[in-house]
Parts: sequence; structure tokens; C-alpha cells
Amino acid sequence: METPSLEIQLQTLPQSPGVYQYYDKNGRILYVGKAKNLKKRVTSYFNKTHDNHRTSVMVKKIYDIKHIVVASETDALLLENNLIKKYQPRFNVMLKDDKTYPWICIKNERFPRVFPTRRLIKDGSEYYGPFTNFKTVNTLLDLIKGLYQLRTCNYDLSSEKIKNGKFKVCLEYHLGNCKGPCEAFQEEKEYNENIEAIRQIVKGNFKDSLQQFRHQMKAHSEKMEFEEAQRIKEKIDVLENYQSKSTVVNSKINNVDVFSIVSDEGYGYVNFLQISHGAIIRSHTIEMKKKLDESDKELLELGIVEIRQRFRSNSKEVYVPFKVDVGEDVIIYVPKLGDKKKIIDFSIRNARYYRQEQFKQMKIVDPDRHVNRIMAQMKEDLRLSEEPRHIECFDNSNIQGTNPVAACVVFKNGKASKKDYRKFNIKTVEGPDDFASMEEVVFRRYKRLLEEEEPLPQLIIVDGGKGQLSSGVKALEDLGLRGKIAIIGIAKRLEELYYPGDSIPLYLDKKSETLKIIQQLRNEAHRFGITFHRNKRSKTALNTELEAITGIGDKTVVELLTHFRSLKRIKEASLEDLSKLVGQAKANIIYSNYHQ
Repeated sequence: METPSLEIQLQTLPQSPGVYQYYDKNGRILYVGKAKNLKKRVTSYFNKTHDNHRTSVMVKKIYDIKHIVVASETDALLLENNLIKKYQPRFNVMLKDDKTYPWICIKNERFPRVFPTRRLIKDGSEYYGPFTNFKTVNTLLDLIKGLYQLRTCNYDLSSEKIKNGKFKVCLEYHLGNCKGPCEAFQEEKEYNENIEAIRQIVKGNFKDSLQQFRHQMKAHSEKMEFEEAQRIKEKIDVLENYQSKSTVVNSKINNVDVFSIVSDEGYGYVNFLQISHGAIIRSHTIEMKKKLDESDKELLELGIVEIRQRFRSNSKEVYVPFKVDVGEDVIIYVPKLGDKKKIIDFSIRNARYYRQEQFKQMKIVDPDRHVNRIMAQMKEDLRLSEEPRHIECFDNSNIQGTNPVAACVVFKNGKASKKDYRKFNIKTVEGPDDFASMEEVVFRRYKRLLEEEEPLPQLIIVDGGKGQLSSGVKALEDLGLRGKIAIIGIAKRLEELYYPGDSIPLYLDKKSETLKIIQQLRNEAHRFGITFHRNKRSKTALNTELEAITGIGDKTVVELLTHFRSLKRIKEASLEDLSKLVGQAKANIIYSNYHQ
């Protein structure tokens, strides 16, 4: 697919946290950055003159923008670090070294040590993190040190060496920071129980520890030791805001390809995440046209083969949202829980964002294709026999039965056609009867269209539930149009759609474009009807007050309102001004009515 212009790419960026990547026209990566709001951050590069020569040169070279949407700023920070380390972009200065974010390591050894590290060694040790700053790491380690006495020495504490008296307790033992397992003063079982408790803490389960900290803070406050209390409060704040795990980096997920798919009537969007040594190093989404109404499974299988060939991936493990068949050389996993499931969700989220951006770009570049897609989607969602290119929506407006009116709004090809809007004064119904009013306006509308041989809509929507829908159906039946035009009712409370002869409503996905267009129609009909109703009510109120004056008729009322424009100005007008307009006799009547 041809790369859209930079202007279109900027217009369709999401307003979400994530990482953006700039590429030149040869496909070389120029820069990787993170953002709290992708659209705001990326657009800022093109909206101002840069003092920094390096940045100005980079902006001139940008040809294509790619991005990965993440759940939080922390994830964006970690993912940015991964991608810069992997691709070493020319215009990135920071994070190009071999340093990574810190982890907490529980060493794979007898009487395990717990310490911070920036290096992940594949020796069976457990790594928790990564953490975006050392403050959180130090707070957790301080908490652990305060609760449990662990060794800090790097001796090989095998049972034989301890038995043979190879080691002597050090200063840490005498200070009470270690229980001396090197001289068998602490049993391995007790030490391992402490390690299990520490695992829970670094995973984020430190409810008991927080409670203990709060007791300490309260005790210091009661003793007027406010500096100590403040230090503990800071630790509590860090722990409460601590995220124990990141989806973007997880040391337990290694050298894996992740695939997911999101599809609509005409296209499937397959997202690919490449994970190496627990870190996402690539995200790529492709658009696949449905030629023979392929299923999601078939499209995903084709996408997996194509993407793995394109990027020469030889990972043996593949994570997917459902079972697929891509050959015997690959192990397929369908995660249901935990971090692996989070990775799948992460991939699906990026496929959805890509699809939304394609729609936005299509709307700008190829509006006809956008309309065709929407119409095809509405036809399927609403179970119609033809695409609803012409839709009409009706709404009634009255307050306690006064000035009953109705409105009809028209959408053609998914857009409002305001020149075709119509408003109705209810003529045959007395009092507030929504059902009878709906029947009257639907009958009048299509009786006229038939008489004038105007085109009829493919879909009629009535604002209301089963009652209003039945009234609309009866009007169509009287005109012989029952079954020739689809008609549905939309109830306000839960946005349920009712069909003639079906007591069970249809519920559409709250985020579906079909429901959004129906809601837009309903809201527009309501707005149009309410405006008409208010104008009519106001006019009636004005006319009634002036007509109530004995000796003043309709013609004089119209003359006064046309000249003075409001009732307030008529009340404030002088006798001379009134007599110039309506004559001395009527002027005396009006003036004396308001100035007794």
C-alpha cells in the first residue's frame, strides 16, 4: 500500500501514550521517541521552527511515521529504550549505550541473594521489573531489608562447605542484618520462606508491608519525629504507585512472534510483535483485502506466513488469539491468562488503532471507499436486504401536550442532507399522544413522496420503543409500503433497536460505527424537532399576550412584532411611536394596557 502524505499521517495519529518512529524515504529509521499523547507530540515537530540544527535536518528527512500504542507512559519509556538499543537510530543521542533499566534479581543459588542489576544473565535466576527509576528499586529493597535478614555475601553456601566450617559470620551478622546461614545459624527452610514472602512483595502484593509502614509512620508522628515519619510516608507513596510488571518487557517471554487480527466486511488487519529477550523490538501491521469472504482464521494464517517471510523470522514459538495452522515447524500457543495474554491484548489494541487510522486516512483520500465500507457494514449489522444509502429518522416534540410538532431528518450516504429535512405540525391528534403523532407524520411524509414520485428511503428510524415503531408500521401498511421499506425503532435508555414483529431488541456494540450513525440521526432529529417546537411555543406565547388585549386583532399583532421585534420593546415603546405605526386609537389601547 502506498505511503500516505505526512499531512494525512499527522491528522490520523491517536491521542494515546506510545512510541513513535521516524523513517526516511529509503526506509531507514531516523529517530525513536516516546509520548504521553502521540498526536500532540509528533505534530509539534512540524508546527514550529527548531533552533537545534540537528532536529531541523531530521524533520526535513522524515518521510514516514510509525507508532506503537501502549497502555501507560511507563510502558512507553521502556519500549523506547528497547527500540533505541535495537536499531541505534541516527538522530537519537540518549539511551544508545548498553545500559538498560534496573531489575530486582533473586539469584539462583542456595540461600538466594536479592539485589538490583541492569544485566539479565540466563542462569535460572528470577528477574522482576524493569523499573523506570532506581528510587522504586531502593524503596523495595529497603522494605525487604527492614522485614527480612538476608545475606549479602557472594559465598557458595553449599551444605558441605558450611558443614566443614569454611565460612565465618561477618559484620552484617553482628549488626543484625543477617542471621548467619554461612555458619548454619539459620535453616534453609526458614530462609526460603522469607524468599517466598519477598517474591510476593516484588510482584506487588505488599498489603501487610504497607500496613506495617503506616504503623511506623504513626508511631514516629506521636513521638514528634516528623522527619522520620515523612521519610516513611515517601516510601508508602512510592509503593502505592508501584507497577510490579510491564507488558512491554518481561524476562520470562523470550524470542517469540505474536500475531493478532481485527477485521471488518472488506479487510483484515494483522498485527505482528517480535519479542527478543523479553522485549518488544518490532511492531508491524498489514492490511489484507478479503477476496472470497475469508474467515479471520484464514486471513491470520496467510498474514503469519507473509510477515514471517518478510522479516525472515525463525522464532519457534508463536502466540495467537485462537488456533491456527501454519506448519509443523512452529509451536502455536493461545494464551488465556497472565503476561502472555497481555501481550496478545497489546497486539490487538495496536491492530485496532491501525484500522482506525486507515479509516481516517481513507475518509480524506478516498471518501467513496469509506462510504461504501460504512454502508456495507450497516447492511450487515442491521440485517437489511440492501445498503441504507437513504435513511430518514422521525422524532416527536411536545410539552404537556402543547404545540405538538414532529421532525424528519434525512441522511444520504451516511451524511446529513439538511435541504431534505422536514418539520410537521400535528393536525389530527389531541393531547400528548406520541404513538398517534408518529403514525400521522410517517403517513403524511410518505403519502407526499408517493404523490410527488420522489425516491423512498431504504431505512426509516423512529425515535422510541415498540409503541412508536408499531405506529410507524401501521402508517406504512395503510400506504401499501409494508415490507418495501425497512423500519426500526431506537429506545433511548439502553440504545436497543426494535424490529417489527420481534419483541426481543437488537443490541449493537457500543463502539460500532453503525450505532454511532443511528445515534447521530436520532440526536439530529431531536435537535431539529426541539428547535421547531421552541420557536412555535415562543411565537404562540407572544401572539396570545397581544391578542388578549381587547380591540387588538391578528393583523395589528403581526404589524407590531414585525416592527418592534419583541414584546419587551412593544411594552417600552412611547405612545407617539405606537400611534405612528397603528394609529392613535389602537396606540392608546396598547399603551394604557402596559402603563396603567
